[in-house]
Amino acid sequence: MKNKIWVVYSFLCLLISFFTACNSPNSDVPSIGFVDAFEDSTIKQAKAGFLAALKEKGFSEEEGTIQLIYRNAQGDIPTLTQIVKYFISKNVKLIASSPSLSTISAIQNTQEIPIFMMVSPTPELMKVEGENGEAPGNLFGVAEKLAYIDTSFSIIPQLISPKGEQLRVGLLYNQSEPQSVDAFNRLNSLAEQLDVQLIAKPVNATADVQLVTGALLNEGIDAFFANPDNTIFGSFETILKSCDQANVPIFTSEAGLVDRGAVAAYGADIYQWGYQAGQQAALFLEKGSTDGLQWEMVKLRKRVFNNEAAQKFNIEIPANYEALN
Repeated sequence: MKNKIWVVYSFLCLLISFFTACNSPNSDVPSIGFVDAFEDSTIKQAKAGFLAALKEKGFSEEEGTIQLIYRNAQGDIPTLTQIVKYFISKNVKLIASSPSLSTISAIQNTQEIPIFMMVSPTPELMKVEGENGEAPGNLFGVAEKLAYIDTSFSIIPQLISPKGEQLRVGLLYNQSEPQSVDAFNRLNSLAEQLDVQLIAKPVNATADVQLVTGALLNEGIDAFFANPDNTIFGSFETILKSCDQANVPIFTSEAGLVDRGAVAAYGADIYQWGYQAGQQAALFLEKGSTDGLQWEMVKLRKRVFNNEAAQKFNIEIPANYEALN
């Protein structure tokens, strides 16, 4: 009797082991953790570009050559930290981070796993450089500096006729995001050079955006500049609705926001940004080493405009801008 029980027990153990093996990830296939800080139609283009670049080099879930673990923190910082720690527990080969909040969280939680950032500013602007002024040794991918926003902001006085003697441009910025504060400071200085009055208000949560935008519009601004930060990305439709009702055009430095209703921009194409980061990640997967790799600047920037928005505000766009619709 005992022998029969032992045989049955052994058979059950073997069966359980078989199905566990069938359902377990293949240890020979690299796992990739991709984290988005929040849900956003512009930001998600970076993920599409990143995965497209990997697929071109033979790394895709369809072909069984990578295992993708995707998570979205839905704008919650504690959840973002938990996601990164989960990736670490799963021993992922690399972490893909978008945008800056995800990149910063990844940097804070691992110094070993390679991080391939996108839709993120430079390490200097993110305030993640060490005492020696160098970026973290495991940080790779693609970043952007603030100089490009000058072009987008400078076009405003060329295209908008002010109601009064001086053009008034509105701006929201996030005090808790270093790159947002840096952008505000840069634009404030540029506005003085252009003889533009910059009317700026801080907003640190998407829940406050509608109220603060309304207060800004009550200041009688002639145009609104969408500052490149996570709060603006996550609440752009709220800003757009308020500005449209007040007949105030929006300009920006992000091509994705033009597709969503801003008039014009000069800046990185978000899909191509992710694609460029994906190309670098593919090199890492091919070689199995980060030797020779380092974070790099965005290579492709575009001048784009929204034809419907331009017509709505009777704005004539320069010939070197490409229509998105």
